[in-house]
Amino acid sequence: MTNHIEPVGTSGAAKITLRTAGELAEALPYLLGFRPDDSIVLVALYKGRFGGRVRLGIPERSEDWPSVAQQLARCLVGGCERRDGRPDSVVAFLCQDASARSGASGPPVVERLRPLAQLLRTECGVLDVPVTEALCLSDGRYWSYCCPRPDCCPPEGNAIAAEGTSVMAATAAYAGIHVRQSVAELTARLAPLDTALVPDQTRALDAAAMDLVPRILAGAPREEVETQTLGLARLVLRRLAEAPCVDDTLDADLRDDELLAHDEAAVLILGLQDRLTRDRAAEWMEGEEAPAALRLWRALARRCVGGYGEHAAAPLTLAGWVAWSLGDTVEADHALEMALSVDPQYKFARLLNQARSEGVDPEPVRQSLRRVRADREAEPAAADATVGDAADGLASAEAGTDEELVPCPVPEGAEEEAGDPAAAVPVGPADPGISRAARGLAAALRRRGERRSGAGSRPARAGTRAPRRPSGRRTGRPQSRGHG
Repeated sequence: MTNHIEPVGTSGAAKITLRTAGELAEALPYLLGFRPDDSIVLVALYKGRFGGRVRLGIPERSEDWPSVAQQLARCLVGGCERRDGRPDSVVAFLCQDASARSGASGPPVVERLRPLAQLLRTECGVLDVPVTEALCLSDGRYWSYCCPRPDCCPPEGNAIAAEGTSVMAATAAYAGIHVRQSVAELTARLAPLDTALVPDQTRALDAAAMDLVPRILAGAPREEVETQTLGLARLVLRRLAEAPCVDDTLDADLRDDELLAHDEAAVLILGLQDRLTRDRAAEWMEGEEAPAALRLWRALARRCVGGYGEHAAAPLTLAGWVAWSLGDTVEADHALEMALSVDPQYKFARLLNQARSEGVDPEPVRQSLRRVRADREAEPAAADATVGDAADGLASAEAGTDEELVPCPVPEGAEEEAGDPAAAVPVGPADPGISRAARGLAAALRRRGERRSGAGSRPARAGTRAPRRPSGRRTGRPQSRGHG
């Protein structure tokens, strides 16, 4: 959730007055915390103040535009109404460079997206929320779909101020606000590799699966797999933590890939499909462990290649959780979005995503996980606790907060319990951990929603994110166990 005066992933307030369409175009990366590319962005306004915002990739097929425009408008206005009342107006942004359209020049991009801009204006108007400005941002220039004056908005567009030269940039720098990389660069850090390493990694995953399945079928206890997975993960974490720091993100990811062997990545990816093991790994969320853990989860997500793409849901969700715990809400949101694209019914990702969207503070969850870990280390023989206990802690901690919350709609067809285990890698008997986690977090969100006495009028912490566009499941490979 994003404060209306606080770009994503930052702290503190930086009040800036924007007066022109050009200043709006310059402000967009600071509002989101990253540079959107190939994106639709809607931003709500309350008496001149920014409220909620939603972002979604521009569908390639124009046939999909009407439904997408309707869903985005309903998502933004509905989310804002639940939090702070109906917004006064909306600003729409369509961001797409010519390079994304096979070399087309700027104006054709503007004209191609004009029907989409009109659909957004119409759908917001149906909800009695006018779109006061609709801008197309392409190749460092902007065009207004609402201004008919060529002296103000010429056909060739207006230049967006160069990075670091505008008043917005200077104010943001003074306030300590940093804009992250583009959506494409965020995705590249978490997406499966597309390099010469893919065949070797696929063979390692096949070999690890062939080793794991017979062991489980032979009656090997689940705890044995957990011990092996977490022990190897701790070894890799130490290796990553001891490596010299690298500033460039691409070089840092390449270095991490070099430090992680194919067979190690395969064992960890398959081991994390066990939900209790994954929940134990979620405890590496702060202190010196967290940065190395985040790097490991990114690296494992990149190694889910070929037919093992669906296995990325576990490391992507862990990356989202650790990034959120560290205060990096930009990467947290993107990692959870990618996890839900891989497996729309992955319950841990769905609950974290809902908690993020509704502005839940992660600290109660961290406190409960710390307590679970301390209790387990103090009494090694005690039964393992899970993220469900953290959810219980979140529910109890909410009693003293004034924040209001209403649960987001559950995607159609989603079930509360795990999916059919017959199509899953048999990494152990069914455990109650994810059910407790699902029930605990969902109940906490419901309780907060029930305490809502009515929508306020103050545009604080308003916002939500766009509905996901689930991708189809992959077939032909062992799948992760259930939908934890």
